[in-house]
Amino acid sequence: MATYKLFVATGTNQYAGTNDNVYATVIGKQGESGKKKLDNFGKDHCRGCVGKYNVRSKVPLGDIWFVELEKCSSIGDDWFCRYVEVKCPDGTCKIFPCYRWFVGNMTIRLRESSGKESHSFLTLTYFILQFIYLLNLFIQVQWKVWKSGIPKCIDAVFVQDIPPEHRFFNGKSSDFQISVAEAFVALGIKGIFNSLKSWNDFEDFRCLKHLFSFSAYVMKHWKEDWFFGYQFLNGCNPRMIKSCRVLPVNFPVTEDMVQGTLDNDCRTHLFHLSVQAGTIYLVDYSILEGIPANKIRGKHQYITAPLCLLYEHPERGLIPLAIQIQQIPHKDNPIFLPSDSELDWLLAKMWVRHAEFQVYEALSHLLCTHLVCEVFCIATMRQLPEVHPIYKVYSLLVQTQVRAGTGLFQLFGLEAYLPRPTKTQESPIVHLLIILSLSHLCSFVSGIVDLFYSSDKDVMEDMELQNWIHDVVTEGFKDLPNFDDKKALVTILAGVIFTSSALHAAINNGQYDWCSWVPNTPCTMRCPPPPQKGLATMDLIMNTLPGIPESCIQVAITWVLSREQPAAVWLGQYPEDHFTEKAVKHHIDKFQEALKKIEKSIDERNANRQLKYEYLSPRKIENSVAI
Repeated sequence: MATYKLFVATGTNQYAGTNDNVYATVIGKQGESGKKKLDNFGKDHCRGCVGKYNVRSKVPLGDIWFVELEKCSSIGDDWFCRYVEVKCPDGTCKIFPCYRWFVGNMTIRLRESSGKESHSFLTLTYFILQFIYLLNLFIQVQWKVWKSGIPKCIDAVFVQDIPPEHRFFNGKSSDFQISVAEAFVALGIKGIFNSLKSWNDFEDFRCLKHLFSFSAYVMKHWKEDWFFGYQFLNGCNPRMIKSCRVLPVNFPVTEDMVQGTLDNDCRTHLFHLSVQAGTIYLVDYSILEGIPANKIRGKHQYITAPLCLLYEHPERGLIPLAIQIQQIPHKDNPIFLPSDSELDWLLAKMWVRHAEFQVYEALSHLLCTHLVCEVFCIATMRQLPEVHPIYKVYSLLVQTQVRAGTGLFQLFGLEAYLPRPTKTQESPIVHLLIILSLSHLCSFVSGIVDLFYSSDKDVMEDMELQNWIHDVVTEGFKDLPNFDDKKALVTILAGVIFTSSALHAAINNGQYDWCSWVPNTPCTMRCPPPPQKGLATMDLIMNTLPGIPESCIQVAITWVLSREQPAAVWLGQYPEDHFTEKAVKHHIDKFQEALKKIEKSIDERNANRQLKYEYLSPRKIENSVAI
């Protein structure tokens, strides 16, 4: 008779404990134990507890491969298990991470935490058991085409369609709905519907409370040209601006148009020389061309695809030179200039900022962070067991709540018209990488990959990994090359981690800062752009900007999305101990130290700045896409 001591840890999250019956079976190379009911004197499986149980086997089981947990539903009480530790008769210990919900009658087979197995001793029995284990993962999560032309998504309409272990915890799931309601109170929105029928002037927008000094600064400076240009570099969407060495043929800006805006030194040179010198920049929203506008409460809205030329002024910073609101040159599509009337120029800039909102939310935010990462997330859930080292490198999060319409995408009709990125678009976000160097992530990932894959051959022979790669390529990104060596694997993993953590933080966390003053970044436009100069009036601007309901919702939702999330897990923090190897923990410690140095550097850089850029401070970056 051999006795195995099991230490079964229940989660610390809300409702993690259970009163249902739980059973365990230990499975090893030489056989398996009988099914043992985990029942001690007193209450078992309480929230946060670690229960100790003896499981007996008639014969020694040899090397332990799995622990099978079964919950039998007597009262329908769900259970969240963190891990099971097995102490063998010879004194050795093995850890079997779980971090999963058991819902109803449910059986889960846990694999030992080391992730990589030595194939020299594996038997046919092991491979059969492993195949059944992975087949269950494969069946649970399926791909679905959401919109043509973009990567596939998870086959789930409601959150309940997702396996319970991959959902938000109860507290976080309900927090979003509660927070939207709280925002209407905290931001002074609740009484606005009764106090105003329409906006009369910009002062009316002040009735929407601005809780932070940053948004108050935006409200004060949003009309100024330097601040308009500043947002292309330091706002939520720094991916649009590009150096302009050749003027687009559909944007016929002449030297006479811009001479008054150039500095004295530049005026001594021809405008085209300034273009060649690299001090002229272009923001082109051609990706919005032809997208039909949405209707809100039966009223037609308007979307344009502006072009904006900017100049790097030696004293005033990056300032706009010219704006064409629509793509095709025409007598009814004038080029607006800083020398035009104040309201003409202001309205032209609003059309640019409105286009910025569309591209920012639908393309830069939803598509290029949430949906890109979701492809890797789904492939991971389908193809990799929780103990696989690639599964454990980064934390996972399912994105279904976005497609369910909680956010601006459904409200303003953006989900039906997601732009598809083209090969000509550039998204280097160079200045972001300077602050949080991708090399730190590559070093961290490379160190862990090296522990489990000694050669490129190991990468090719890991069938679980290759199935994961195949899923990513065939279902998500067909142009992505196969990862047939360690370097390629490290590069793509670091890129995914960066996208789901740092890039998402840079894009998501500033939404309230830049969008809470609605005239600065209007979510929708209710009137068409003026076909000629001289038509802009305050009445036209007020009738064009979002109405009171849309403005209130824009402010409330950007506040909810930008705020620090409850129980946030920051970059480099891993509360779920999937990795138990000392060597891996050493790499995690080094990574955390590197993040502390980056954080200190950012704090020093921000010390004397009125407008601080903190979106990429590690203490502001969540471990994964969490909202």
